[in-house]
Amino acid sequence: MLTFYNEHHAQHRPRSLRAPASFEKSEQVDLVLQELQRRGLGEIVTPHRTPLVSLERIHSPRYLHFLRSAWSEWSALDPQHAERDAFASNWPIRGMRSDIEPDSFMGRLGLYSMDATPLTAGTWNACKTGADCAINAAHALRLGQRGSFALTRPAGHHAGADYFGGGCFLNNAALAAQHLLDDGLKRVAILDIDCHHGSGTQNIFYARSEVLTVSIHADPRSDFPYYLGHADETGHGEGSGTNMNLPLVRGASAAHWLAALETACIKLGMFAPEALVVSLGVGAQGGDASAGFALQGADWLRIGERIAWLGLPTAFVFEGGREQADIGIHTVNVLEGFETATHT
Repeated sequence: MLTFYNEHHAQHRPRSLRAPASFEKSEQVDLVLQELQRRGLGEIVTPHRTPLVSLERIHSPRYLHFLRSAWSEWSALDPQHAERDAFASNWPIRGMRSDIEPDSFMGRLGLYSMDATPLTAGTWNACKTGADCAINAAHALRLGQRGSFALTRPAGHHAGADYFGGGCFLNNAALAAQHLLDDGLKRVAILDIDCHHGSGTQNIFYARSEVLTVSIHADPRSDFPYYLGHADETGHGEGSGTNMNLPLVRGASAAHWLAALETACIKLGMFAPEALVVSLGVGAQGGDASAGFALQGADWLRIGERIAWLGLPTAFVFEGGREQADIGIHTVNVLEGFETATHT
């Protein structure tokens, strides 16, 4: 397992204690890195820089321009802003226009966000390096690597083509999948096993036929992101049939979760992709319903093994999870399960 590590991830360090900032902390990546090093699962490297134009294959140019310049604009408004996170407080909901970019910084901050995810001084450098990790992980598959891992934060799967939210700014899984297509593959799949639905990933590929997106997650009727992730969302136009959502009730048993994974794997097999990208979040752990689902340590090994049995070159992209001591153990269990099954 070749791991691409984002050494700049801690530059995105929200000061706020409000959600989603309260759950998205640098310690998550540190714990995973420590566990990878303890087990010696494979080489850990830093990524090569990728050109900005590669991000435009997924994200709109005006959105990327905003992200790159947001902190300098925010700081210029008031010297005291240098010590404060930037939060949106206005959003263009139904009936309002989003095609015209406001001159006001706060207007643009709301235009490009879905919630009050904070922007910080180091957000752009952290998320750009994370995108580099994901693209490098995808490219490693094209160079013959069977499995690769992008260890980074902030996470990415809630970020859409032109908006951030849920603690996500650039959609790392989507960028990895797009790189595989740009490098010559015809069909790629994304499997999202984070506790929350990969809303941004779904939006990006919803009308495209060459990417299958499958997500196992907590039912959005009760869990974030609330407004996307229902089972009847199956794709649109050319993408009809290339989106599968498998929502589960919060606190669902390991047996129910693993049954959903089997359904996902059957769908993946029918699509016959040439490579797989896995949005790897481990918030779905522990017996407490507030933690997500009742998955334990050994279950994560089984998950990695089942993904390996698909027989596909696979890039794992870290999506995080609630901070807890075993986040590193469970994340690396998936990777070890994949590696073990691959070599048996």
